[in-house]
Amino acid sequence: MNAGSTSKAAAWPALPLDAWADTCATLHRWTQVIGKVRLALSPAINHCWHVTLYVTARGLTTSPIPHGERVFEIDFDFVDHRLSIRLSDGRNASFALRPMSVASFYARVSQELAHLDLALTLSRYPCEIPDAIPLDEDETHCAYDAAYAHRYWQVLAQADRVFKQFRSGFLGKCSPVHYFWGAPDLAVTRFSGRVAPVHPGGIPNLPDRVVRDAYSHEVSSCGFWPGGGAAPYPAFYAYAYPEPAGFSSAPVDPQAAFYSNDFKEFILPYDAVREAASPDDTLLAFLQTTYEAAANLGQWDRVQLERAATP
Repeated sequence: MNAGSTSKAAAWPALPLDAWADTCATLHRWTQVIGKVRLALSPAINHCWHVTLYVTARGLTTSPIPHGERVFEIDFDFVDHRLSIRLSDGRNASFALRPMSVASFYARVSQELAHLDLALTLSRYPCEIPDAIPLDEDETHCAYDAAYAHRYWQVLAQADRVFKQFRSGFLGKCSPVHYFWGAPDLAVTRFSGRVAPVHPGGIPNLPDRVVRDAYSHEVSSCGFWPGGGAAPYPAFYAYAYPEPAGFSSAPVDPQAAFYSNDFKEFILPYDAVREAASPDDTLLAFLQTTYEAAANLGQWDRVQLERAATP
């Protein structure tokens, strides 16, 4: 194996869901606990952009959260495997990420916040998880495989980097590249500027008003998801709302991409990107061609909305 292959394999590691499914489920709920801190204290922004997490050079962060005249942030560190809370007044707290139940994690986070005079009442109920156990009662999900948590962050870091390059080619309204802890997925969304039909809602444990705000205007959205259900493997995805006629049969790249009738979106298995000669180019081709299918079939004003992407 040459040096280039070694570097690519390290940057884009294998992430088979069945090898870390228990850790994935636990970490999903841990991120919900932290996301709900941001939800409780951050000024509301349309499309729930005020609740998301962001990829960092070591894991995930809330970014600064206001608390009176102070600000604080909470970071998952998947290199040293710690959760840290840092305040603008110089105070901080942290604890090791290790196998522990969601209920224990919820209690520890609440305790550390209280010690830092950041006490608040967190929502107990997970979002977008059918038949979910309340977070402060969940003793079922308690796995933490540090090696796979690290791999997951590595994949998020690569996806974040490529998504930001893709995002640079759009002049219209566009979301940040951010991590939604409900699904969970890393996503970036472009908007046509036109109002969309009212979304039907119906997402488990997510109020319809939240979904309808998220899809108040026409979107072309893409992201990365660790997998589950009808796609039991990590994958990149792309969809349009409302979905224009002909979208599901539109030609997209690369060849491994396909339209899923289960999810109503295009799917590109992560392994097709990881194993490609150029993962960046393969992923960018998927992002661009699925966007073009949505924009062309939806008659977006592409001349006004686009520019050359930054290399």
